Amino acid sequence: MKVLQKTKKIVRYENNGKIYFGLVEGDSIFQLSSNFLEILNNELKYDGTIVKYNDVNILVPVAPSKVIHFGWTYEKHAEETGGKTGLREPLLFLKPPSSLIPDQEDIILPPKELTRQVEMEGEVALVIGKRGKNIKEEEALDYVFGCTIVNDVTARDLMKSDPQFTRSKGFDTFTPLGPWIVTGIDPTKLRIVTTLNGKVVQEGNTSEMSFSIPYLISWVSQVMTLEPGDILATGSPPGSCPMKPGDVVCVEVEKIGKLCNYVK
Repeated sequence: MKVLQKTKKIVRYENNGKIYFGLVEGDSIFQLSSNFLEILNNELKYDGTIVKYNDVNILVPVAPSKVIHFGWTYEKHAEETGGKTGLREPLLFLKPPSSLIPDQEDIILPPKELTRQVEMEGEVALVIGKRGKNIKEEEALDYVFGCTIVNDVTARDLMKSDPQFTRSKGFDTFTPLGPWIVTGIDPTKLRIVTTLNGKVVQEGNTSEMSFSIPYLISWVSQVMTLEPGDILATGSPPGSCPMKPGDVVCVEVEKIGKLCNYVK
């Protein structure tokens, strides 16, 4: 059996009723027999099957034990949303795994009786590759398996009225993630562009964050143990704006790709 030593894009998908991981090359997927833990250990075993990307059901690229988010890591985004600037420590919150949806699936807006202002927040997400607690900042990037894209969909009116963020960010479909994991890239210098119906509404770079990514990893590991597959969303640049039914929102990050979802 062929063992693949190097990978760039790892996708998770359903094919003929079974879930697989695969390597994306062009419009094809090289199917793996490896499970996620084997992939983390670089045991990438090609099972001989090649499928077309558009012929399978693309899933979120990982099933995390927790989805960790950092808020207001870009000063201008904090200003535009009424948040706190000049934070001495990161703002931390969790989103439920039940809010996750993959690329190309629908963001379902809640009834207007619950919220009237739902906005997008395009971000870089880190996928943790090994268990870590009290991680040193200088070693933090060693715990990152790869990067993907996340849209931290937010009911902005509820975020401002509730004492914490759980309800405003926890609705089903409020965390599009994907389309794949890219390994071997530096997450500290990635350009993020979010478009709404083809118009650029958000633009930024992870180099502009008020807290460095290694610091965020180290800091949160003092609070909770990071497990393989955990998602760390690094925060949104400015430009978040409301979405309405019929809209298409895409988040594009250099060296990773594009995450697109439809609003209903």
